[in-house]
Amino acid sequence: MVGSLGLVWGATFLFIEIALHGITPFWLAAYRIGFAALLTLAVWALRGGGLWLTEARNWPSLILIGVLSSGLPFMLLGWGQQYATSGFAGVSMAAVALMVLPLAHFLVPGERMTARRAVGFAVGFVGVVVLIGPEALQASGNAMEPWGRLACLGAACCYAVSSVTMRRLPPIDAIGLAAVPLVVGALFVLPVAWAQEGPPPLPHGQTLAILAVLGLLPTAGANLLRVLVIRSAGPVFMSLTNYQVPLWSVALGVIVLGEPLHASLLVALVLILAGVFLSQWGALKRLFLR
Repeated sequence: MVGSLGLVWGATFLFIEIALHGITPFWLAAYRIGFAALLTLAVWALRGGGLWLTEARNWPSLILIGVLSSGLPFMLLGWGQQYATSGFAGVSMAAVALMVLPLAHFLVPGERMTARRAVGFAVGFVGVVVLIGPEALQASGNAMEPWGRLACLGAACCYAVSSVTMRRLPPIDAIGLAAVPLVVGALFVLPVAWAQEGPPPLPHGQTLAILAVLGLLPTAGANLLRVLVIRSAGPVFMSLTNYQVPLWSVALGVIVLGEPLHASLLVALVLILAGVFLSQWGALKRLFLR
């Protein structure tokens, strides 16, 4: 299941790149969330539609998670990938695990920034600097590419903040936690897309099929599979996807789309993954020794 998740999430950026030839970025995000929300709501309804498991409620945080885990990052990725490569977008997502470290240190009880985690964060941060450094920014000569790259990193920041916020929620049904944020994200994206890009377009067949794949596989299906992995093997085992997603995104971008493979991207990938590995070393060691 973890191998499947790594491939599906890694291929997401390839599909976004292709879909952008037939639809504008914000409506791409809206269609993607729409398809995903319909499928996830159906599964949630079949399971009874429960949400909060105790009397404790935290709707503001759940709404924030909806905006930051789907609506805003989907829009940022769609807009950013007009100018940045799919490989760059995938490597940016590897930085999410690093961004979580300082946030969790201050916001999540028991998640302290140990010396090893600090070293891992520092190594990964150097990788992010390489990723957006002068050589990387001159990769295509497109004046908008720096902004596209920053948009991709902004999406990674959204995922990091939503991940930490999710840890602070009271007990909640896992399928409901997948479904409700998608609905919130759809309600956020739809008016923005309409205001910025006009009425919803009717994409041609190939683009519509890709949008359906984006909504049903990496967004809805993979999130449901993620719940199964965490329940059966635990969150540490789930973290192994962090190492696969950027590798798949870079490989598919080069093989399928013919994207250039710059040295800066490879160096950044190695540094970021090394930082993630160092920061997670204790948990990974316990996992494999067990």
